[in-house]
Amino acid sequence: MPTNLSLLQLSLALSAMLFANACKSIPNPMSSNKPAASLPPAASFGKTKAGEPATVWTLKNGKGLVAKVTDYGATLVEMHVPDKTGKTADVVLGFDNVAGYQSDDNQYFGCTTGRVCNRIAKGKFTLNGKEYSLAINNDPNHLHGGTTNSLSKVMWRGAPYETKRGKELIEQGVVFTYTSAAGEEGYPGKLQVTVTYALTRESELRIDYEAKLMDAAPGESTPINLTNHAYFNLAGAGAATVLDHTLKLEADNFTPVDNTLIPTGEIKPVAGSEIDFRQAHRIGARIPADDTPWKGYDHNFVVNGKLGDMRLAATLKDPASGRVMEIHTREPGIQFYTGNFLKSQKGKGGKIYPHRSAICLETQHYPDSVNQPKFPSTIYKDSEIYRTSTIHKFRAE
Repeated sequence: MPTNLSLLQLSLALSAMLFANACKSIPNPMSSNKPAASLPPAASFGKTKAGEPATVWTLKNGKGLVAKVTDYGATLVEMHVPDKTGKTADVVLGFDNVAGYQSDDNQYFGCTTGRVCNRIAKGKFTLNGKEYSLAINNDPNHLHGGTTNSLSKVMWRGAPYETKRGKELIEQGVVFTYTSAAGEEGYPGKLQVTVTYALTRESELRIDYEAKLMDAAPGESTPINLTNHAYFNLAGAGAATVLDHTLKLEADNFTPVDNTLIPTGEIKPVAGSEIDFRQAHRIGARIPADDTPWKGYDHNFVVNGKLGDMRLAATLKDPASGRVMEIHTREPGIQFYTGNFLKSQKGKGGKIYPHRSAICLETQHYPDSVNQPKFPSTIYKDSEIYRTSTIHKFRAE
């Protein structure tokens, strides 16, 4: 290691190594046998443009929480949460059928993004001595895995399950699987991906991710960075704004970016800046101006704590309804995005989704990690398994 590295750079390098080792030791959330069940019930979600039938499953936890997920894009369609009076509202943006998710109005609502979420600079990276070129779909960069066959735009295979202890329901869920062919969207290697949505008795929506190379040659590798792209408004999807919510981020640092939102490679403290959310405050209180590169908040934060451990990353609250959502993750980063490009499109039940009427809190490795050797690595070799989990925990107060 070069002797001129700063203490911060040395810390980052050590953190990256620790995270890589921690990821390999994370237990497989699907390793226990879970009994087959007739629940959750499945229903038609319409047909895709290619004529494939789409399905939606309903998950319930017995405490008023209801989630709906579909096999198109392994997508979270609905998330119903009680407020402080017990009144329930759907708090995620989405559409009534698969046609909506295949329309130009869909801005990654609730989907699984990847193979690599967020941005890759100029759609290029080099791996094992070979340069790979990806779609430029967020000029001049690659965004969220590509265009036609990114994970958010393909049909997954869904299998529902439930877990009981005696007569007590522990969780209901759906396991989604998809095999991405070698070279799909320009990425190397044949990749098998599993995403599991579980609604638990603890009022948590847990999302477990697993991916591994299939039929890989010795030494073959590929980048992997998966997240969920749900848009949340705890007042209810279709509420006029999300800027009156309060947010606290467990992050002392962030990754600065250039004018195209690609990280510079630095890690800087948030202290004293408009992106300092170490103490909860109203999202709209000091939001960056529209003429900044971010056009609001669209920043990756470095989550405090030991990388690879499940830890609190964010706490979002709607003061009016009393609904609170905590996000816990094993990931090193979380992207905070304020729906800066929502365009008043029509969503579920004819509701309108205005500019900045919902936020995304995307747990992830840092953007462009594949081109940033000082960031925690997103590269997985033939013998390694990618595993991570994110928990959305709901309550009212």
